[in-house]
Amino acid sequence: MAEAHQAVAFQFTITPEGIDLRLSYQALSQIYLSGLRSWKKRISRMKNRVIKGVYPASPSSWLFVFIATLAAMYTRSDLSMGLIAKIREHLPVSSLSVQGQTVVSVLVFSTLLWLSLILTLRFCLKLLLSYHRWMFEQHGHISATTKLWVTLVRLMSGRKPLLYSYQTSLPCLPVPPIKDTLERYLESVRPLLSDPEFQRMTALAAQFEETLGNRLQRYLKLKALWATNYVSDWWEEYIYLRGRGPIMVNSNYYGMDFLYVTPTPVQAARAGNTITALLLYRRKVNSEQLKPSRVPGTVVPLCAAQCERMFNTTRTPGEETGNEHTHLQWNRLSCQATWFIFIFCLFLSPSLPPDVLQHWQDSEFVAVFHRGRFFRLWVYNAGRLLSPREIEYQIQRILDDPSMPRPGESRLGALTAGDRVPWYNVRKQYFSSGVNKRSLDCIEKAAFFVTLDDDEQGMKGEDPAGNLDRYAKSLLHGKCYDRWFDKSFSVVVYKNGKSGLNAEHSWADAPTVAHLWEYTLATDAFQLGYTEDGHCKGEVERCLSPPQRLSWEIPKEVQEQVSVSLSVAQALADDVDCHVFPFRDFGKGRIKKLKISPDAFIQLALQLAYYRDRKTFCLTYEASMTRLFREGRTETVRSCSNQSCAFVKAMECGEGVEQCRRLFQLATEKHQNLYRLAMTGSGIDRHLFCLYVVSKYLGVESPFLTEVLSEPWRLSTSQTPVQQLELFDMKNHPDFISLGGGFGPVADDGYGVSYIIVGEDMINYHVSCKRSFSETDSHRFGVHIRQALLDIFSMLTAVKPEVPQEQDKKQQ
Repeated sequence: MAEAHQAVAFQFTITPEGIDLRLSYQALSQIYLSGLRSWKKRISRMKNRVIKGVYPASPSSWLFVFIATLAAMYTRSDLSMGLIAKIREHLPVSSLSVQGQTVVSVLVFSTLLWLSLILTLRFCLKLLLSYHRWMFEQHGHISATTKLWVTLVRLMSGRKPLLYSYQTSLPCLPVPPIKDTLERYLESVRPLLSDPEFQRMTALAAQFEETLGNRLQRYLKLKALWATNYVSDWWEEYIYLRGRGPIMVNSNYYGMDFLYVTPTPVQAARAGNTITALLLYRRKVNSEQLKPSRVPGTVVPLCAAQCERMFNTTRTPGEETGNEHTHLQWNRLSCQATWFIFIFCLFLSPSLPPDVLQHWQDSEFVAVFHRGRFFRLWVYNAGRLLSPREIEYQIQRILDDPSMPRPGESRLGALTAGDRVPWYNVRKQYFSSGVNKRSLDCIEKAAFFVTLDDDEQGMKGEDPAGNLDRYAKSLLHGKCYDRWFDKSFSVVVYKNGKSGLNAEHSWADAPTVAHLWEYTLATDAFQLGYTEDGHCKGEVERCLSPPQRLSWEIPKEVQEQVSVSLSVAQALADDVDCHVFPFRDFGKGRIKKLKISPDAFIQLALQLAYYRDRKTFCLTYEASMTRLFREGRTETVRSCSNQSCAFVKAMECGEGVEQCRRLFQLATEKHQNLYRLAMTGSGIDRHLFCLYVVSKYLGVESPFLTEVLSEPWRLSTSQTPVQQLELFDMKNHPDFISLGGGFGPVADDGYGVSYIIVGEDMINYHVSCKRSFSETDSHRFGVHIRQALLDIFSMLTAVKPEVPQEQDKKQQ
C-alpha cells in the first residue's frame, strides 16, 4: 500500500560491496514536521500550565514584585521586615559578593511573596465564587452586597482567562445537611402519595435519620474533605460505567442539524467542513483558547473539566465484577479501623468499574464507516491540518471505493450496541492481538467516529413531520451497527448533506456536547462556507495518501455474537417511538414579557400535558447543572411539586382565571427556587444517591434509601441550552435554526422530553417513549404538550372582564 511505503524513512540492503543505504527524504520531512507539531503542542501545554497555575495573577506580575522589592531595598525600605537578611544568612552560596547575595535573597523573597499573593488571590476568588445568594434575588431587585460581589468578581477576573483557568478557584460541592435533604424529599413526594403512604414514608425517613443517616453522613463529609467532588466519580461509575445493558438508546443521546436549511447537498463536502470545524474546536480546547463557559448573563464561571475527554476518547467494555467492599463486615471493627479502611478502599485502592473511559492525548486521524467498511482517515499531513477541500477529496475517495466488506465486517459495530458483557468477552478473546487489535485501536484512538450514511434525512418531502421523527430515530440508533456507540461522539453525514451526532453519556453531559455542536454548525455554515456548486473551499494537494482501509479477521464465533448483539439492539431500537416537532406559536420572547421564567413555563406545561395524557401525576426529572462547583455535573429538579399539582387541578377543574393565575405564579416561583437549590448544591437526589453508595460500602441496608432509589422517573426532561448566540446571525439568517437533540425514555412506562428554546419565537421538542407500553404515545403526548402551552398562555393573557360600575360600588 502507498501509505506503507511512505512510512518507511530509509531502506538498506547488505551486498558484497557493503551496505546500500537509501533514504526517503519525503518520509524524513514528514517525520520532522510531525515531530515539530508535537513539540509545539508540548510547549504550548507547558505555557498554559504556567499561566493557569498562577491565575488570577499573571507570570509577568512576578517581575513586578521582584523589581518593587529590589527598589525598596536600594531606597533602604525593608518591606520584608528582616526576612531578606535572614535568607541571606542561610544562603549556601558564599562565593558571591555582598551585592550578589542581596540580589539572590531578594529573588527568593520576591518569589515566595509572589506565590503567597497568588494563593491569597485564589482563596479570595474561591470565597467570592462560593457566594450564591445572588441567584435567589428577584430580577431588578439586586442587593448592595450582590452589587459589591459582582464588582469584586470582575476585578479578580479582569485578565483574559484560559479555558481551565478557573478550575482551582471553583468551590467544592458542599454536602447538604441530611435533615434538609429529607425534608425536601418528603415535600417532593407528597403530591404523589396517599395519606397512609406518605405517613409510612415519613416514618421511614425519620427512622433513617435517627439510626443510620447521621453515620452515613459523616463518611460522606469525610469524602467531601478528601475528594474534589463527592458526587461525580461515583455518579460516573455507578450510573454509567457499571451498567451492563446496551448504552444505545438507554444512555447515548443525539444532536440534530439545522431545521430548515442544509448548507450543501454534497455529502463529501458537508463531511469535509464538519470534520474541519470539529478539529478546529479541538485545537481551541487543546490550546485552552476556548472561552470559559459562564452562567448566562453573569460573570460567574462554570467548570470546564468535561472538555478534557471530549476528543480521542472511547468507552471500553469491562468484565462484570462484584464490589468486594460491600461484603466487608465493618460493624465488627473499631471506629479507628473503620475510618482507615473506608479511606483506603474508597481512595487508595478503588475497585475498577466494568467499563473504562480511555483517553489519549492526541490523535491525527478519524475513523470512518461507509457501507460496512471501516477506514482510517489521516487529517494531518506533515504536521499541517488538511484543508476542508482536501478532507472532502479524501471522503470522496471513500465514497467511490468499490471494495466490498470482509466477512463479518459490515455489522461489527453492533457489538457496541448490545449488552456489555458479551462485547467484553469477544473483545478480550478476539481483539486483543493481531490485525483485529490494530484495526480496533484505529477506531478507539481516533479523534472521533464518522458515519457516511446512504440514507437521506431531514424535514423534506410530503411528510415533513414524519421525516423529522425518522431523522431522530436514525441519529439515536441508526441501523444499530453503523455507529460506534462507545466513542465519545460519532458524527453522521447523510447522502443529502444533512448531519447530526450521537454522543456517549458517561464522559460529559449534553450542554458540553451542545457547545461543541453549536460551534461546529456555525463554523461550517458561516466561516468555512462552500463554493457555488456546493463544494468546500480551498485547494487540494493531489499527492495525499488515500484513506487506509482497516483489515479484520472475524471468525464464525464473533459473527454469531454480532448477530446476537444486533438482535438485542434491533429489538430495543424498534421499541423506541420518537416524535420531534417545532412549536412556533410563541417563544421565550412573549413568555418573558409576562415576567415568567421560560423554563418554569415549559415545565408546568409538561405537568399539565402529562396529567391530561395519563390522568395522574408522576415523579418528574429535570436535569440541572452543578458546574458552579469543581467537577460538577448534574442534579435533579423534582418538577412535580405541591404547587404545580394544585395549578394543574385548577386548570382541569375549570376554576376562574384569577385563581389559576395565582396558583401558576406560586408554582413558577416554587420551580425556580427548586432549580436554584439544585444548582447551588442543595438538591435532593445526588445526596441520597451518595448516602446509598456509602451504605453499600459499609455493607448495611437502608429500607428508606432502597425505596427512594427504586422510584421510577416516568417523566424525564431536559433543556438543551443555546450557549453561543453570537455565532449565529438570526437577523440575516433566520432559517439557520438548530433543532437541538434528544434521548430515549428513562422508564419503560414513561416519556423522555428534551426541548431547546431557539431565539425569541420558537421552542423545539423531542419526545420519546416505548411502543411496548400501550399507554404511552409520543405523538399523542406531543399534542398534549402543544395544547398545554396554548392553554396556559391563553389563561395568562386573557383580558380581565370589566365589572359594571354599579356592581363595583356594591362590592366596595
